[in-house]
Amino acid sequence: MTADMYGTIARPASQVLSEVTITDQEFRLFQNLIKAHTGIALSEHKRNLVCSRLGKRLRALSLPSFRKYYDYLRDEAGQTELEHFVNAITTNKTDFYREKAHFDFLEQEMVSAWKARVVRTGKRQIRIWSAGCSSGEEPYTIAITLRNAIENFSAWDVRILASDIDTEVLDRAAQGVYPTERVADIPKPILERYFLRGTGSRAGFVQVAPEIRDLITFRQINLQWDPWPVRTFFDCIFCRNVIIYFDKPTQRRLMERFAAYLKDDAYLFLGHSESLYGMSDEFTLLRNTIYRKREGKGSATPPWATK
Repeated sequence: MTADMYGTIARPASQVLSEVTITDQEFRLFQNLIKAHTGIALSEHKRNLVCSRLGKRLRALSLPSFRKYYDYLRDEAGQTELEHFVNAITTNKTDFYREKAHFDFLEQEMVSAWKARVVRTGKRQIRIWSAGCSSGEEPYTIAITLRNAIENFSAWDVRILASDIDTEVLDRAAQGVYPTERVADIPKPILERYFLRGTGSRAGFVQVAPEIRDLITFRQINLQWDPWPVRTFFDCIFCRNVIIYFDKPTQRRLMERFAAYLKDDAYLFLGHSESLYGMSDEFTLLRNTIYRKREGKGSATPPWATK
């Protein structure tokens, strides 16, 4: 620290900014802004999280207050900062084989149903959407499960769309590189077959094998966008631990839109604390957090054709 001409000790800007607190009015402004851009409804108990995460953006931009940061986001010059703002606010927490019962159901029930469909239609095609894929563990687990469960896999046309609103986490997910502790609970045969161990400067890391990475397309999609940049019907959508951040009207609208993108008798997976009870009549509950779209629900016209 240095003294100015009056002998006052001047503190570094980073220290001053670290002491900035968010006012009630500023918090409400950010609540409305994040709701408008992402659909996320920030409750009061998220105030400290907002203060901590956005405080880093204040320091990066050398802004003295949260109100100045809000004004910057609203200004035309700060439009590129909106991406950093959204990335800072969103939460990313996932693991390989998280909620393992879902992947057991995928392997034991859904793959059998899709094989039976081949007998009827002759089509060996599967389309799955991992909506809110975070750092990629979910879509990679889906791909590994399918690769293991389907004999003569090369004869099938399998594609997985993995989307998230956070561009930084998507970049990491697409690389498929993880510290070894992140894969410690994966069964050894799976680990040895579908992960490459790093050496030299990459020791302590693994990378998902190309045969798995090639099945997945990572893309930024904000679930608030209308229309979505998606032009296919899905056999299954994983949207786990995402809708808990939305209010009820946003959740209902999202379920309507998911139903429009699902084939008849397709599946929807939610997170362990999420439910469609009292929210949607377009899905039938099969077991806890696993739903099937009811036949005849939704329009026969592709949703992208109406935009």
